[in-house]
Amino acid sequence: MQASNSSIGGIAAARIAELRETEAAAFCKARPKSEAKVGNGMAGFLGGVPMHWMTDWPTPFAILVDSARGATITDIDGNRLDDFCLGDTGSMLGHSPPPVARAIRRQSGRGLTYMLPSEDALAIGPLLQQRFGLPYWQIATTATDANRFALRVARAVTGREKILVFNGCYHGSVDETMVRLIGGKPVNRPGLAGEFRDLTRSTKIVEFNDIAALETALGDRDVACVISEPVLTNSCMVLPEPGFHDALRRLTRAAGTLLLIDETHTISTGPGGYTRKHGLEPDLFVLGKPVAGGVSASIWGMSEEVATRYGAYNRSKEPGYSGMGTTLSANPLQFAAMRATLEEVMTEEAYAHMDRLACRLDAGLTAVIDRYHLSWHVARVGARVEFICAPGPLKNGGEAEKAHAPELEAAIHVALVNRGVLIAPFHNMMLISPATTAAQVSRLISAFSAVAARLTA
Repeated sequence: MQASNSSIGGIAAARIAELRETEAAAFCKARPKSEAKVGNGMAGFLGGVPMHWMTDWPTPFAILVDSARGATITDIDGNRLDDFCLGDTGSMLGHSPPPVARAIRRQSGRGLTYMLPSEDALAIGPLLQQRFGLPYWQIATTATDANRFALRVARAVTGREKILVFNGCYHGSVDETMVRLIGGKPVNRPGLAGEFRDLTRSTKIVEFNDIAALETALGDRDVACVISEPVLTNSCMVLPEPGFHDALRRLTRAAGTLLLIDETHTISTGPGGYTRKHGLEPDLFVLGKPVAGGVSASIWGMSEEVATRYGAYNRSKEPGYSGMGTTLSANPLQFAAMRATLEEVMTEEAYAHMDRLACRLDAGLTAVIDRYHLSWHVARVGARVEFICAPGPLKNGGEAEKAHAPELEAAIHVALVNRGVLIAPFHNMMLISPATTAAQVSRLISAFSAVAARLTA
């Protein structure tokens, strides 16, 4: 939290700038090959990168990866990094889990896409039912797509246009969710490229954990669907307060509004996500990123009631394209990787290991924060841990935005990389995978302590 022009997160701005400068120099010195190849951008790519958010990494230039296995990344200069970013959840289960790698090799010789199911698909339907509790499922390529499709279903069966989101939410790049609260008023998120619509006309937005505001927003009975993460995760992490999810389910049912739970990040909670562990009862469910072990895939499911209503809607609507689905969705490579992930990788034993080490990381980072008298805190949801450079716990997205300290976080990030540790670039998120070791967690805590010592010396 920026307390003044001279202090960020309780650390002098000059000290932060000094750390950033010295760590940037050390980063470049350790990566002469990478700097020669990508230091001035990658030829042929807009902005010098294949995807624009690659420029958001706070390192002086992108780390050019040679290989990644388990929970370790090696760059082309031979630097090895303990990877706690794990593709920002895409590789939450480790890089190239052996069962997934075997499934990919097996399928690669049988065809990659043909708009028809393979035998792996026969196993996946029952696996999804058993794992996540809902009876009917569809496969998409990204969680963004899955959320878009699920929201179409919600609007179709309710006959309503509006959706409701929570300030600070993350649901990929779904247009309707690109809104925020500023001064208590809903507005389009700043920075949207080429957006010509007022997204607040079809989206209501309230603060997470604000039950009274939620009840008021649903009171007009014009909201088709509330789309929610169980925990706000793509800003500074915000945990639900006791009773919030019970109230969310009760109020949506009373208003005739469907509830969509997006577990794309909170799947860190357990094999069935936050939904199964905490007994949530969504009408619609979305999971992307790690569900196929790093292969691009997502799933979305619906309850018996929603499926019945959607079936009736389809029988009555005029024929034509539904606006849902992409050609590469539900391809056999996805089926093969997803089956291996669900059957052999995303297991109770794996999550027990992840949770145990995440507890250790949480305690270790908290001890460092206390040792150096920092006004920071640590938040955790299962295997997902985050240190936040502000007091906590945070209550909602507005508080999370104010707690974000980009300059300080960027300096810490590069300093950790130079000590052999990689965390998420956009915020201070760290993931424990089944391949992560206790030694890697110890090294992360030690590196964090060394950086905290530098900042507070």
